[in-house]
Amino acid sequence: MIEARTAAWWRATAALCLGSFVVFINLYVPQPLLPELREAYGISTLGVSLVMSIATLSLALSLLVFGPLSDAIGRERIMRYTLFIAGLCSLLLAFAPNIETLLALRFVQGFFLGGLPAVAIAWMGDEFDRPALLSAVGLYIGANSLGGISGRVIGGSVAQWGGASAAFMTVGLMTLVGGMLFWRLLPRSRAFRPQPFHLPKALQGLLDHLRSPVLIAAYALGGINFLIFINQYSYVTFRLSEAPYQLAATSLGLIFLTYLGALWGRRYLGGWPAVFPLHAASSLAL
Repeated sequence: MIEARTAAWWRATAALCLGSFVVFINLYVPQPLLPELREAYGISTLGVSLVMSIATLSLALSLLVFGPLSDAIGRERIMRYTLFIAGLCSLLLAFAPNIETLLALRFVQGFFLGGLPAVAIAWMGDEFDRPALLSAVGLYIGANSLGGISGRVIGGSVAQWGGASAAFMTVGLMTLVGGMLFWRLLPRSRAFRPQPFHLPKALQGLLDHLRSPVLIAAYALGGINFLIFINQYSYVTFRLSEAPYQLAATSLGLIFLTYLGALWGRRYLGGWPAVFPLHAASSLAL
């Protein structure tokens, strides 16, 4: 097992944080570009909002696929290959001739962006001892936030001089480079033991989760929060791109620096489970 603060721990944690950072750059890069994409493709505000929604939906669906699949074929392979495919999708997005192609590519990209989040913490659980796992997970979640911020800021900044196509191209190249670094940094798994994949067993596990009132309450809480979070930020890009504000893509991207509060919140709220134990929260959910 990999112990905390060792060279192997730093190398593995850096790889997983880099992978997480790259995933969320790709997921969120179109958000400050939505007003521009609406004009470029001549569609409604609701229609162009699907650029974000459809990728988020397919990412969520992919978690149900890659998690059980990783138990059979290994977690490293899924993380490495899905990162590269997601990067290639970003490059293709730069040349999408119509909104239908753009949405199809975003659906495919969202699915493969789910590969790393689906199995990264499971990989840590296999390879790290408990203190090392707890330390690494905190950094990994922080990388999620930084990736989300950076995708929007980079997308807005690049689109200011090169348009949405240049933003997608930039993020695609960043993803391919990040994928190569991830491939090199991530240590080879030593504790993983493959298990045969059985679809009925995987479906039964999913149904068992859906029978738990505590888990359903947690799913609903997370889903509602995410729904508000994504749509609030999408709405504000349209509102601020119009009169009287008329902000350019760069300024729209900078608005997402408010997301830095998530890093503070993660650090501050991380100690709450010690104050409000899990069993107490569970009883309240019931």
